[in-house]
Amino acid sequence: MEKQSIKLQLPIILALGSIWGLLEAAMGMALRGSCAYMITGSVMTGIAIIFFAISFAYSRNVWSIGLIFLTTTGFKLLDAYLLHLPFMHGAVANPIFGFLTESLAFLLIFAILDESLKSKRYGQAILGGLTALVAVNLFPLVKFVTGIPACIYPGTQYPLSLYFAPVAIGLSCITCPIGFALGEKLAEWQTKPVSRFIWIPANSTVILSLLLLLTMRLTRY
Repeated sequence: MEKQSIKLQLPIILALGSIWGLLEAAMGMALRGSCAYMITGSVMTGIAIIFFAISFAYSRNVWSIGLIFLTTTGFKLLDAYLLHLPFMHGAVANPIFGFLTESLAFLLIFAILDESLKSKRYGQAILGGLTALVAVNLFPLVKFVTGIPACIYPGTQYPLSLYFAPVAIGLSCITCPIGFALGEKLAEWQTKPVSRFIWIPANSTVILSLLLLLTMRLTRY
């Protein structure tokens, strides 16, 4: 890939990671205290996969998955700082482990999935569903990494990630092909001369996401 292409793609990937990080904070804040809060992780798995799909279809390079993971993790750490939470907290370390398992699961399934399937929308739906399936089954291992056990569904011994696995898998089957379609459109648009100015709206998105996160947390009381 040409250096110029990478320079054009970096702002877009950073912007995508920023939006994902902001959504993570906003959804957790909006649903906290409600019954729907328990399915937040499963819903966010489906949302995470749309960002993976957009970034990969756009860049066609695995570095984009790593960068979007790091950007979202950065937002999570900033959010934790604003909330005065330590890194080894269930609301910080465990979600970051979730981001990691989702990222690795996406790369793993993409690597082993048949090439002819990956180019078709139904194949991308399979990619999304399998990614979610692997990610939700890996998440309970978080206890051995962070020392903090995964949340369980009340009255059972089932981790929430497994209890609501159908939600994560079903959403991911929908969001993955949508993400690929959006990423392909972005890649097409990059071939136009005006794309050289993409850093302006992309960087503005990163800054706006940071400002919105700060506003949400500093005015939460």
